[in-house]
Amino acid sequence: MTTVDLFAIGNALIDQEFKVSDTFLAEQNLQKGTMQLTDGETQAQLFQNLKNSQTYKGQASGGSAANSTVAFSALGGSAFYACRVGHDELGSIYLKGLNDAGIHTSTQSISEGVTGTCMVLVSADSERTMHTYLGITAELTDTQIDFTPLKTAKWLYIEGYLSTSDTARQAVKQARQIARDNNVKIALTLSDPAMVQYARQGLDELLDDGVDLLVCNEQEALMYTQTEQLDDALLKLKTLSNIVVITLGAQGALIAQEEQTFKVSGREVVAVDTNGAGDAFSGSFLYALNANFNLHSAAELAILISSQVVSQFGPRLDVADYVKLLKEFQVDVA
Repeated sequence: MTTVDLFAIGNALIDQEFKVSDTFLAEQNLQKGTMQLTDGETQAQLFQNLKNSQTYKGQASGGSAANSTVAFSALGGSAFYACRVGHDELGSIYLKGLNDAGIHTSTQSISEGVTGTCMVLVSADSERTMHTYLGITAELTDTQIDFTPLKTAKWLYIEGYLSTSDTARQAVKQARQIARDNNVKIALTLSDPAMVQYARQGLDELLDDGVDLLVCNEQEALMYTQTEQLDDALLKLKTLSNIVVITLGAQGALIAQEEQTFKVSGREVVAVDTNGAGDAFSGSFLYALNANFNLHSAAELAILISSQVVSQFGPRLDVADYVKLLKEFQVDVA
């Protein structure tokens, strides 16, 4: 039986990245900085418009929880990723990318259908806007998930994007029960402001009776708690999670657990592409907690890794870069 530290569940998406103008986003009626779900035909038309007028930057395997799992694994943790891909070329590329990063997967993830794709549109201010066709991953069910590794894992990680799928939420419910039965800690990310705005009930279901770690950004925190001040948002989020992390972009992160609340400063970098930055933060933070870092050091490592992701195109670093950054970080704090 595969033994892992982290068992993650999320969407499987192949990213197509483009540099775009704000004018293009407005013309396509896309809300900057959010993720919008669409159908295959509409996305195909957008892809053609992008190729005709914007700058193509390349293809990468994506998916929020998958990006986090890659960071966790590359830093030295063992991980399993549960998802659903089509029995097609993109599905093979996707799973191979995870396996090459040292992540365990299951053949149960493969089914008939089309692997999901995401148009990642990066504007001049480095903000990412996503146009997603989920494909077969929209129909993720418990039959595509091998829950066996979860029973001996240390963490279950759930992405908020699953809130839009009835079947995925049912699969998460089953995973949560297995985790509770086996003393596995549960972590969840709200993923995107659009999920809070349009799939609030689904997020409530994913959170259920609470989690051990909740990660979100400032906008998501305020929207989800329906507050205007971060202090008020923290008070509400602390009723849902033992540890609450609110990322603040270039300003760092706000961390809360029980009676302690503190801020960790960000790092100055030239931002190129924010796609995957929050995912990298979550995966790195989880790795650090699993490696028994204190909360402050965990946040510092997560900020270091995510700041490097922001400084390049694409949602992930090369595996060797995660290892290099971890070594540099450990030297700094030694």
